[in-house]
Amino acid sequence: MRTTKYVAVAAALITAGLLSACGSNNNDTATTTSAASTSVSAPAAAVQPGTPAAVLASTPWETTSAKDAQGAPVALTDENVKNYVGFAYFAPDGTFTMVNLDDSPKMHGDWSVSPDGKTRTIVAKDAAGKEQFRRIVDIVTLTPQEFTYRVHPNAGDPNVYFDIVHTPTTHPKPAS
Repeated sequence: MRTTKYVAVAAALITAGLLSACGSNNNDTATTTSAASTSVSAPAAAVQPGTPAAVLASTPWETTSAKDAQGAPVALTDENVKNYVGFAYFAPDGTFTMVNLDDSPKMHGDWSVSPDGKTRTIVAKDAAGKEQFRRIVDIVTLTPQEFTYRVHPNAGDPNVYFDIVHTPTTHPKPAS
């Protein structure tokens, strides 16, 4: 039974990777794909203790800074990074909620971190549970003190990127 579950999770991750590799529907080349309006993804697997995913689920995160490819600070209001700014709550059951800094809703859905801790995937869903998009980003840093991931504004140019830096916060998750 346990082996079947792992095979199913691996198959889902491979499928997500293949879907993401097929294309991007916008300039967020942190690998974003849209799903058909009728698709509904299965809930994410529960987080296992001692894994990179457990680190991500261990605390709420706040976007505190961003850097360009040269390591220079980028304002959180910059067009290239402002869509990634807010508070993020990654639950151990594989679901997430993100809100803007003013607590207004941003998105919710399912999330996962690859077993090697190199990528994070989110599957944003609408109120009916239908997939709106899927985003896979490279993780730069994932420790209990910092979560940083990389986004590329142009998939054709891997030399241009922005690192989005998050630190733990005590900010309470807003009520739904």
